Amino acid sequence: MERRTFLLTAAAGSAATVSTTLASSAEASPKDPGLALPVPPQSRALGTAAADWPKVGGNYGNQNHSTLHDITPQNIKRLGGAWHINLEGGSTSAYQQCTVVVHSGVLYVETTQQNVFAVNGRTGEVIWKTNLGTETTNMRGVAVAEGKVFTISGANIVYALDQATGAIIWQKPLIVEDNGGDDGCDSNSSQCGGNSGGLAGAVVHFDGLIYVGTEGSTAGARGRGYALDAGTGDVVWTFWGPPGPGEYGHDTWEGDSWKTGGAVPWIHPAVDPELGLVYWTFGNPYPRTDGSSRGGDNLFANSIVAIDAKTGRRRWHFQSVHHDIWDADNVMAPVLADLLVDGKKRKVVVYGSKTCWFYILDRRTGEAVHGMEERDVPQHTDQKTSPTQPFPGGEPFTDPFPRLDRTTRPVPFYPTGGLFSVFWDRATIIFPGAGGGGDWGFPSFSPKTGYVYIGYGLVNSSYSNTHGGRVNTARPLGELFGGGLVAMDPRANTVAWRKDGDWSLAHGNGILTTAGRLLFQGRPDGVLEAMDDTDGRTLWTWQCGAGVNTIPVSYEIDGEQYVAVLAGGNGLPFPDIPKGDHLWAFKLGGSIGQAPAPTPPSRRNQIRTAAVTGETARNTVTLGRVWDTRAGAPGATENTVAQTAMAPQHLTVPAGTAVTFTNPADNKQAHGAAAFFDAEFDTGLLMPGQSYTYTFGKAGEYFYNDPAFPQSTGKIVVQ
Repeated sequence: MERRTFLLTAAAGSAATVSTTLASSAEASPKDPGLALPVPPQSRALGTAAADWPKVGGNYGNQNHSTLHDITPQNIKRLGGAWHINLEGGSTSAYQQCTVVVHSGVLYVETTQQNVFAVNGRTGEVIWKTNLGTETTNMRGVAVAEGKVFTISGANIVYALDQATGAIIWQKPLIVEDNGGDDGCDSNSSQCGGNSGGLAGAVVHFDGLIYVGTEGSTAGARGRGYALDAGTGDVVWTFWGPPGPGEYGHDTWEGDSWKTGGAVPWIHPAVDPELGLVYWTFGNPYPRTDGSSRGGDNLFANSIVAIDAKTGRRRWHFQSVHHDIWDADNVMAPVLADLLVDGKKRKVVVYGSKTCWFYILDRRTGEAVHGMEERDVPQHTDQKTSPTQPFPGGEPFTDPFPRLDRTTRPVPFYPTGGLFSVFWDRATIIFPGAGGGGDWGFPSFSPKTGYVYIGYGLVNSSYSNTHGGRVNTARPLGELFGGGLVAMDPRANTVAWRKDGDWSLAHGNGILTTAGRLLFQGRPDGVLEAMDDTDGRTLWTWQCGAGVNTIPVSYEIDGEQYVAVLAGGNGLPFPDIPKGDHLWAFKLGGSIGQAPAPTPPSRRNQIRTAAVTGETARNTVTLGRVWDTRAGAPGATENTVAQTAMAPQHLTVPAGTAVTFTNPADNKQAHGAAAFFDAEFDTGLLMPGQSYTYTFGKAGEYFYNDPAFPQSTGKIVVQ
C-alpha cells in the first residue's frame, strides 16, 4: 500500500499543487509568461478555418480554431440568435454528436436518426435532406469535398452524396463477416466476443481518399481504420488495430486474443499533408477490465499510430497505456501544431485523454518532445499487468487520482486507487475512470495564445475482473460528477490555468477558439459558454435547449461572422442529459431568443428504479435482497452481487418516519446500510436476524450502501 501511494503521488507530479487562480486578462501580452507565446506560423498545408469550417476539427490538424475575429470580448454581449431550427421536428428521443461542417455558406449536419441536411447558413432554411435508413449509430460529422458529402450509416454503409442535391452517388457496405462474426455472449461478463463492430467517427477527406474508423471494443470487435477512394468507394487499404499474423505488433497478443482484441479507432484522425501521414488513435483492448486472457502489451490498443496516408503502412506508433485494464482508451482526436520549444521549431502532435496527461510527440518520428519515462507501477499476476507505464515530461492536466475534497471523492467502502492501481476479486474504484480525464472532449489549439484547451471529467469508475459473477459497476451509484476546463502550455506540457466546475466536459464537449480571442464550449445542461481565451473568464452564456456535446464552429457570410452549434445531448456520463435536435446560429445583433431551459442532469449517478412508498414497504428496507416488483415485496433469496440488493432500492417516506433496516434471518452474510456523503445514519454491520431503526426528521435525498457489499446501494427520499 505504501508503494502504491508513492507511485500515485509520483504519477500526479505537481498537479495537486497547480494554482487554480485565473490570471488577469489585462496582463496578457506577447511577453506575458501566462501565455504560451510566441507561436510560429502554422503550416499552410494544415489549412485554416475562416469563412468556411471545412471539416470536423476545423483543419487537417484538428486545431478547432477559427481565424475570424469580428466577435470579441468587447462585443460578445451583443451576440444573439441569428436563427434556430429543430432538425427532427423537436424530437427528444435521441442524442446528437455531430459537429457542423460549413462550405460556401451552407451547413452540412447529420442526426442520429440517420438524416443528413444541407442548411442555408444565413437563414436556417433546409436546402435538402437525405435519409440513410433506420438503423441508428453515433453520427459525428461528414466530410465535404469533390462536390460530394461523405458520411456513414448505422447499417455500416459509407455514402457519397451529391453536395448540391443530397442524391446518393455511391454507397459502399464496409463491415463484413471478416473476423469471425458474432460468436455469442459471455454470461459472466455480459460482453460479446468476435463481434464485427460498426462504423464510427467523423469522416475525413484528404487528397482523393476518405478515412473511416470503427467502434465495438466493448463487444470484442477487432478494430480497423479504412481508407476509401473518394470517387468510387473502393477500399484502398485497411489498418488493423490488433495486428494479425506476420504483422508488426502481432506478438504483443497472447494466443488468439488478437482476433477479438478491440483497439478500435472510433474518433476521426488528423492529417499532415506535408509528411503524408494520418494520425489515428486506437482504443482499449478487449476484454476491457480483464487482462488475464490477453498477455502482452496489446498493440495497437491505447496507441496513436502514424500511418502512411496512401499505403496504410505504419511509420511509427506510441502506446500510452500498456496492457490496459482501466478502459483508458485515449481516443481523443489528435491535434497537430507547430511550436517553439527551447527556441527550436517543432512539428508536434498532441495526444492524450483519460490518463489526464498529454503526450506531445514529434510528428515525423514519434519522439517525445518533453521526454518519456517508463515507471514501475503496481502489479497483479492474474491481470498480467505491464511492469511499467510511460509518463511524459511536464504534468497532468488534472489530478489522476481521487481526492476527498473534490467531486472525485469515492463512494465509501470500495477499495480505491488512482492511475494504474490494480484490482481483481473486488470491485475497486479507479480514477481516472471510464469517463474521466479528457476522454473524447475535442481540444483546441489557439495560435493566438499558444495554449491547448481541453475539457475534462471527474468521474470515478469501479472495476473487477468480471469472472464468476464478480461485480463490475462502471460508475458507482450515488457518486458525484464534476469536471472543468484547462489551458495547457504545450511548450512544457504544464498547466497554465484550470477551472473546476459542476459538469463533466469530456464527452464530445468540444472547444472552439477564435482570432477574436474567444473560447466557446457547451455543457450538458444545454448552456453554450463564451470565455476569454486568456484566463477562462465567462463572458456570455446561451441556453440551447438540450445538452451541447458537439464542437461549436464559426463561419462567415458576406463579411458577417457566425457561430453555430448542434445541441442534442448525450448519454454519458450523465444518463439524463437533456436530448434534442436544436441547430443554432448566432451573430452580433441576432434577435432570436434563448430556448427554455430543460431539466438539467443530476450531478450524482442517480438510482433510477421506481420509487416504492413507505406504506408499501412497511417502512422497512430488507438488506441483501432485490425488490420483487410483481409481488411488491423483497425477493426470497440473498443477493451479494447486484447493485439493487436493497429492497426497496428507492424508498419514499414523509419526514418524521422511522425506517427499519433488517438483515433477514435466512441470509448467510452480514449486511449494513451507511449514508454517504452526509453521514445521516449508519446501521453498522447487522448479522442475520438483526435490525436497526432510524427516524428521518428532515426532507432530503439520502444515498446509502452496504459496507460489506458496497455496490449494493439504496436511496431514501424524505418528503
